[in-house]
Amino acid sequence: MKIELFSDFTCPFCYIGKRQLEQAISEAGYEGKVEIEYKAYQIAPHTPFENAPSFLDGLAAKYEMSLEEVKQTTEGISARAKEVGLEYDFDRMKTANTEKAHRLAKWAKQFQQDQVFTELLMKSYFTEGADLIDEAFLLSTIAELELDVEEAKEVLHSTKFMEEIEKDSYDAQQIGVESVPFFVFENKYGIVGAEPSEVFVKTLHQAAEIAGIRPSLSMVGDGANSCADGQCNI
Repeated sequence: MKIELFSDFTCPFCYIGKRQLEQAISEAGYEGKVEIEYKAYQIAPHTPFENAPSFLDGLAAKYEMSLEEVKQTTEGISARAKEVGLEYDFDRMKTANTEKAHRLAKWAKQFQQDQVFTELLMKSYFTEGADLIDEAFLLSTIAELELDVEEAKEVLHSTKFMEEIEKDSYDAQQIGVESVPFFVFENKYGIVGAEPSEVFVKTLHQAAEIAGIRPSLSMVGDGANSCADGQCNI
């Protein structure tokens, strides 16, 4: 089953939605049967590469809200994140232009490491306050994946993989993506936002019918009260 996920590294609902999808795949019995393709979508492409404001200050300026109002809003998002096992720390987050991070993800995809790279960046950003503009941080993540740091540095200092980012942007426009996370199941069904688990599970089953796959059987219990080969466990 093919799922395309349009997301950005600094979108709080994208990490929640990503985790929601992963949990739904496990719950519905499709582990090992789903291919997830991450598609780049920058929610704030004009964010500066240097001296970017904090996440809270950036949100306050964007929506013309007071800092207190912004903190009340993020409390609700943090509560939503906790529902899927994530601990957000908005006080440590900074806004970031994610172009370089997206291009590095496309580079890592050549080595089947884009999904791990995405998870590491989101975890570091939302739970540890990592600066996604910081080259040293990005390269340390590449090193953690045991990929070529010097080659990754060349990507950062160039426009390599920009065509892939632009293609993702074009694909988003073609299907009407205006906000993320945005999930496309088998080019047939779409989900926008971090919807409840039951929405993902239902859509997974619908997409599985199109893909011609069946969920794996989830075993419950230890089989203590059963009989086999003419003998019963008593």
